[in-house]
Amino acid sequence: MVALIDCNNFFCSVERVFCAGLRNKPVCVAGSNDGIIVALTQEAKALGLKRGDPVFKVKDVIRRNDVKIFSTNMTLYAAMSKRITNILRNSVHHVENYSIDESFCYLDGYEKMGNIEDYMRDIVYRIALFTDIPVSVGIAPSKTLAKVGSKFAKKYKGYRSVCLIDNEEKRRKALTLFELADVWGIGRQTLKKLNNYGVFTTIDFADKTEEWVKRRFNLPVVQTWKELNGIPCIDTQEKPQKQSICTSRSFGEMVTTFDALKSSVVTFASSCANKLRGQHSFAKAVTVFVTTNRFRQDLPQHSETYTRFLPVPTSDTLEIVNAAVTALREIFKEGFHYKKSGVILSEISQTEYVQQYLFDNIPNRPERRELMKTIDTINQNYGANKIYIGASGGSTPTWQNKSENRSRNYLTDLNGILIVKI
Repeated sequence: MVALIDCNNFFCSVERVFCAGLRNKPVCVAGSNDGIIVALTQEAKALGLKRGDPVFKVKDVIRRNDVKIFSTNMTLYAAMSKRITNILRNSVHHVENYSIDESFCYLDGYEKMGNIEDYMRDIVYRIALFTDIPVSVGIAPSKTLAKVGSKFAKKYKGYRSVCLIDNEEKRRKALTLFELADVWGIGRQTLKKLNNYGVFTTIDFADKTEEWVKRRFNLPVVQTWKELNGIPCIDTQEKPQKQSICTSRSFGEMVTTFDALKSSVVTFASSCANKLRGQHSFAKAVTVFVTTNRFRQDLPQHSETYTRFLPVPTSDTLEIVNAAVTALREIFKEGFHYKKSGVILSEISQTEYVQQYLFDNIPNRPERRELMKTIDTINQNYGANKIYIGASGGSTPTWQNKSENRSRNYLTDLNGILIVKI
């Protein structure tokens, strides 16, 4: 059996922990320069607010109902996620982090210790006691069914935070009540195709034969079908290598100078290189794009993209940054107000399959790779961006996102420790 531990309204729940008086009150977390709602509580949903709503369009609802808005603070959320993971690892031998607010726990053998529902409820209690974060747990033979169970545990209080799907009767009842569009692995196009074949419910899809599914769909959909029938076959530990890596961002304030734009491109190129090394691969093409604010029709508009091809595929931050800055020089134009930039790495290959170049002008590649490993280790052990490219502008660049309502980093910054007055 496998259990999915899902933190309820995670971003908002973390903000509630450190802001007294927000329990049972509408709370939203905004991203993209505080412009878009990215997370919200049930109380906020009851007001008609939805994920993806532009804040300026719902400002009247927010003001009338005293909705508390926070800026996204991934540092704080990641620190709280780590605490929850530590509680899980102290309770279950095999824990697999799936996302910042979801983890799978493998419970094979734990049924010998007693009732696994009560065992997981005890973990739910400990997470609430030590972090004040509410979680929902689904337990089933497969990960997809466990996700279905966690949804029921979140929706219906009668489950007391834990839903167990351990027999055929419970499985069929759960799939009969569960929306097909909400099934993990059923995307918009797959749903449309299923509907075209007359499949509109989850139980209808699960009742199809394996041969019927194989003839009409690709492997991931077949795996979803198997999982819905209690056959575990999805390995979330195997992360597919990305064929392109992109880092981009809209600026808090428009920039007009090359140096400010260069600072953003250097930061994004460094981030892409770090992700590239994280999946143990190299890239040969570096693409940079810039664009002005299309909503400001009173200003001149300019959008352009430029790609530089490297002689040898690499994951070296210095080499990738240099290529990105060179590409930026080709497309930057004076007199424009730029609102966004980004860097894309493509033509990605595995590290063991790299074509060398006879006229390579970097003779010390092995030493450069060791340098990158050392920098990554320091940043992992002592905090992100402890070592960074100077041209990125440091920790407070002029182009950084707006985050006027960002809470402090209570768990990772001594200057942000919560002060309680008695």
